[in-house]
Amino acid sequence: MSTLSPYLFFDGNCAEAMQFYAQVLGGKLDMMRHDQAPPDAQAPQQPAERIMHARLSTDSLVLMASDWMAGQAFPGASGFSLSLGYQDIARARATFDALAAGGEIRMPFGETFWSQGFGMLADRYGTPWMVNVEAPAAAP
Repeated sequence: MSTLSPYLFFDGNCAEAMQFYAQVLGGKLDMMRHDQAPPDAQAPQQPAERIMHARLSTDSLVLMASDWMAGQAFPGASGFSLSLGYQDIARARATFDALAAGGEIRMPFGETFWSQGFGMLADRYGTPWMVNVEAPAAAP
């Protein structure tokens, strides 16, 4: 079995962003700062408080992240969106609203021809999201 998990990069605010995602999405958050690496880890020198690796796990997702290397130009997030699918429209709307707070709504959450609810946003950390209410599976 294989899995695909998004790995996000942040410009020095990874801890804050991942704590926000844990608050919105729930789950278990583990983080390791650069100053927690063993002395013989041969990791590049970085400010101690920057996040070397973070992992948010829920029943349905694994989201990993770290801070971008200090001193290198941060490229930002582009060319993708994280897509969350829900069966419950109220939960989807609540998640959309929470992620959108302080961010940019790119398509307001609402009914579409394919969904009872869909919206697109970039959160306050620049991460692009799509929130979708998935149609019930057709009976066989």
